[in-house]
Amino acid sequence: MKFALLPATLAALLAGDALAQNADAAITLGSVKARQGSSGTLPASQVLTSVDVLGGDQVEDQNVMNSWELLGQMPGIQLTETRQGAESGKATFRAFNGEGYINGIKVLIDGVPSNVNSGNQRFIDMVFPLDIAYIEVVRGTNDPRYGLHNIGGNINFGTRQGGNYTDGRLSYGSFNTSEAQLALGREADGFAQNYFLGVQASDGYRHDNDHSEKYSVGGKWFYGDEAGGTRIGLIARAYHHQADEPGFLTAEQMAQDRFQSPAKNANDGDDRDMRQLSVHLDMQLAERLHLGSKLYYNRYQDDRTVTFSDYPQGDAPRQRRIWDERQLGLLGTVTWGVNEALTLEGGVNAEHQDNGYVRYRYRFGVPTDFSAAPSRTQNDDRYSLDNTGAYVQAVIQPVPALKIVPAYRVDRFSGNTQLPNGVDAPLQRYGNIEQPKLSVVYAINPSLNAYANWGRTFQVLTGSTAPAYLTPGQAAFRPSINTGTEFGLKLQTAQLQARVSAWQQDATDEVANMPATGTSVGLGQTRRRGVDLQASLQLGDAWRLWGSHAIQEAKVVSAFAADGSSLAGKEVFSTPRYISNLGVDYRFNTQLDLGLQARMQGDYYIDSPNLQGKYGGFAVMDLNARYALSDRLSLDLQVRNLADRDYAYVWYDSFFWGGQDQPMFSAAPGRAFYLSLNFKL
Repeated sequence: MKFALLPATLAALLAGDALAQNADAAITLGSVKARQGSSGTLPASQVLTSVDVLGGDQVEDQNVMNSWELLGQMPGIQLTETRQGAESGKATFRAFNGEGYINGIKVLIDGVPSNVNSGNQRFIDMVFPLDIAYIEVVRGTNDPRYGLHNIGGNINFGTRQGGNYTDGRLSYGSFNTSEAQLALGREADGFAQNYFLGVQASDGYRHDNDHSEKYSVGGKWFYGDEAGGTRIGLIARAYHHQADEPGFLTAEQMAQDRFQSPAKNANDGDDRDMRQLSVHLDMQLAERLHLGSKLYYNRYQDDRTVTFSDYPQGDAPRQRRIWDERQLGLLGTVTWGVNEALTLEGGVNAEHQDNGYVRYRYRFGVPTDFSAAPSRTQNDDRYSLDNTGAYVQAVIQPVPALKIVPAYRVDRFSGNTQLPNGVDAPLQRYGNIEQPKLSVVYAINPSLNAYANWGRTFQVLTGSTAPAYLTPGQAAFRPSINTGTEFGLKLQTAQLQARVSAWQQDATDEVANMPATGTSVGLGQTRRRGVDLQASLQLGDAWRLWGSHAIQEAKVVSAFAADGSSLAGKEVFSTPRYISNLGVDYRFNTQLDLGLQARMQGDYYIDSPNLQGKYGGFAVMDLNARYALSDRLSLDLQVRNLADRDYAYVWYDSFFWGGQDQPMFSAAPGRAFYLSLNFKL
């Protein structure tokens, strides 16, 4: 796709009013209110490069089944739309796919780590659109704040804190989908309290076994002065999701009826509970010395029943998987503004995970009878994972136009697993994992910044069994070290924000690791690289245009398949070569706003040897219209997949279901309509 906004970008750059000279490379889409949290901690958007911030006004009125879908508006984000009940999908970038084998994106909610043990992003579902203040995406390897899962970057969902408001949204639409959201904020005399309630139910777009119900409730209580002194707060969230799972389709079934649910999946489903509790403390220790800390507890419980095949022999295709994970963690940061030219920051983190994983196999049946006694227990594991990390970084600004940010991070891991038959084994011994980093931003003129960054991140194995743990006979694994480099330009005027960057990320000893199935495949040395282009252009008071185009590839440099054949030069599976977004917003008058968004993605190979063909590409458009009935009431009409395009998520079933290796499909929804009433009291 040609980058349609580039000519407009250059024109606006030449014509627009220059801004004050400032060395940063962040791009902001929409309106972001004053950031919640510590005022003394260094914000990523002012320190790091390749940072994108999406304002709450861009997401609060979106009709989505799952909040990870909101990230589809942001540049270069790949959405993996599995759409199997609670296992709905996730968002990735920098050529890391969303298959669950290489979970390379760190997720945070209000700065609290929010990945499950495997690295999957399930905690995102706790946050509904109306409670989001901003979404911040940091790409690349130069962010020292986080270690575990922070391979290609991180995503932070900042929720609303403080303020006085009562906002609500009632929605109804296709597939008998109904949703209610209520957000309440009250702030006075230094005490802020915020509450949220969200409920959603849908019959789903698959003909059978696709019903879903979810509930989310949260509260935030903060006391103190955010501008100085001491501020302490408590955040609590609880989430429940019960959903059917309609199952994957073969190519033949897709041709017959892409929205059918096979009889074998009639008893498949998921019962999921998640909880998150965090205490936040910010203190001004001295005039230029600030302490920020977070103590958190995450609980993840999931009971999933799934049938992959109706192959009658054996019990492998029919499984019940039960997770019970607890995370207790602490993050602490000290920031010292030495003078106008130098700021120092140091941070520590510690996390203890106490996890359980049970997997049962069941006898043949159409559908599977999960109420019967299982034929065998494959996993009944209890395992721990302990991570401690520390970092230091300096922001050196000898002149206003130049910012240099060196950083250094170290992580250590330990843990133990207890398996059936009395097996007790320690975690792989990784030692100190060292991660040097460097970022440089230079303001060429008040409108044009050049930047570069270099850094290292890492991958360690997760799950409850070997090779993550050193069971008898298990070989030692080194951590996979990712070394990333990026160069870019950012343009900004009063009307325009635009950025172009070229990046590369090389990994050693990379492993495709799926803890739920106990599958680990060594990919060896890999190389990811790409070019990102993006722009947002305001034309007067009525028009806003925005777009992005990410060209990317992920290839194996040296590795071998199970049959001994070389994988060198093969593309990493499920990684599209391009991801594009294009949108236009038009304010017709003070009452009516219109918007059109397009999202495109290229095909990808579905297997490591690249022999099974390419699938998964799509191009879809969404339409939205908002009409203000008054200052406090408005109506939204949204049409998703306006052109009713047929597309599907595709994966390659290479398990041992009697030689039935084949592509498996999960069709995306067709055209869907949603009507919403928004109120502000």
